[in-house]
Amino acid sequence: MEDAITNSDAIDPAIINCYHAHIYYGDTSRDTAAHLREAIARSFKVELGRWRDAPVGPHPQSMYQVKFNPEEFAKIVPWLMLNRAGLNILVHPETTDAYTDHAVNALWLGEKLKLRLEILRNLKNA
Repeated sequence: MEDAITNSDAIDPAIINCYHAHIYYGDTSRDTAAHLREAIARSFKVELGRWRDAPVGPHPQSMYQVKFNPEEFAKIVPWLMLNRAGLNILVHPETTDAYTDHAVNALWLGEKLKLRLEILRNLKNA
């Protein structure tokens, strides 16, 4: 059995600058993703990223990013859980370690996609 985390071992969540939600879509679900994007923009304090109609970085399929502050997390993430309309969504913190943010400290709504983590690992080791 693993040892319990002590207060001195715990990582302070204050290192989280913001969160990203990556909304994945395909050719047949782009309209659904657009409706979801509009609802997010109307309902939450977010920054919407560009539409990426092809894989980019560690992301294996088309997506757009939604950036939000830690104070917004408790509002937007439960809403996405209930209103993702069948889309797969990756939510991760934004710290100074992109690899760990995506590979270790992420949560998935829907199917967990296989990220191209070697891209981030190479950045980390550069």
